Amino acid sequence: MTDDKQNIYDVIIIGGGQSALSVAYYLRRTTLKYILLDAAPLPGGSWQYTWKSLALFSPAQWSSLPGVFMPGGQHHYPSRAETIRYLQEYELRYKFPVVRPVKVTSVEKEEGTFILTTTAGPYHAKAIVSATGSYANPFIPAIPGAGSFKGTILHSAQYQEPGSFSGKRVAIAGEGNSGAQILAEVSKVASTLWITKQPPEFLPDNIDGKYLFDAATQQYEARQQGRDYQPPSLGHIVMVPAVKEARERGVYEHFLPAFDHFYPDGIAWNTGQQEPVDAVIFCTGFRPALAHLAPLGIIQPDERIKTNGTKATDITGLWLTGYGSWTGFASATLIGVGRTARQTVEELSSFLQ
Repeated sequence: MTDDKQNIYDVIIIGGGQSALSVAYYLRRTTLKYILLDAAPLPGGSWQYTWKSLALFSPAQWSSLPGVFMPGGQHHYPSRAETIRYLQEYELRYKFPVVRPVKVTSVEKEEGTFILTTTAGPYHAKAIVSATGSYANPFIPAIPGAGSFKGTILHSAQYQEPGSFSGKRVAIAGEGNSGAQILAEVSKVASTLWITKQPPEFLPDNIDGKYLFDAATQQYEARQQGRDYQPPSLGHIVMVPAVKEARERGVYEHFLPAFDHFYPDGIAWNTGQQEPVDAVIFCTGFRPALAHLAPLGIIQPDERIKTNGTKATDITGLWLTGYGSWTGFASATLIGVGRTARQTVEELSSFLQ
């Protein structure tokens, strides 16, 4: 594209996953000139990089973006492949103006206009929606001795399937859903250790993502009305089929506290305990992927940006969607992001009038 500053978009959405597509859905109903810049070579968002057996926690009927129900109804839990296909078909159905692969490396603002430096040259916009999520920024804690460890260290974002760990001894660190699910399948082919900072807690078998979303909605509405409502353990482990099966095998009966350092052949604690392992898989979460916004000088020490809903409060013309509850209620979920996307576009339209 040309770098002629007269060719300015009203809105540039940075990202091509579920949050970006939801915002685009509502933008297409306006007269605003917009475009999506996606760093990935193919549609499907971060789902195309997750491990192969990952499935949604919620039935298809409650896992849809605005405008189109995900196929499968109220009893089917879509697989990774089905979710990717849904996102691809969603993008195609609405003919969103997506340009890929284009990585936005930095965003600056001069005289009321945002200037985006990208791998395809500069872009200009009156307003920006950052929808890069967090999958591109996995977090592994800094643990002494990691450089001397002779085995493999990886994050759940790099994990694909258990076959490469067959016959090995593997430590899986993390007491959340990712840790429980990856442990479930790796334990079928390898000797495993489960490392947890806190004792793991499991939800009842009948609670799924739909139930959790409803409970979170009740909490959100209660807060809006000034009432107190405590939903049931929204961060605990959901009993998806693979986790139930692993429970029957006794996989979750034993766990060890967070280890203190590596040694060449494994992991160790300050108590003197050592455990030889061939690999450590860290299921320790993600941080917002906001490096492209660093030049704006508004990223806080907690690695977030101050927002009111999805609108940045320290700079005008910037919105953020899909990074978690700090960018709108349930905005990191397929069903929840539609709500925040609609509000975002309403605010964008008012801002650009």
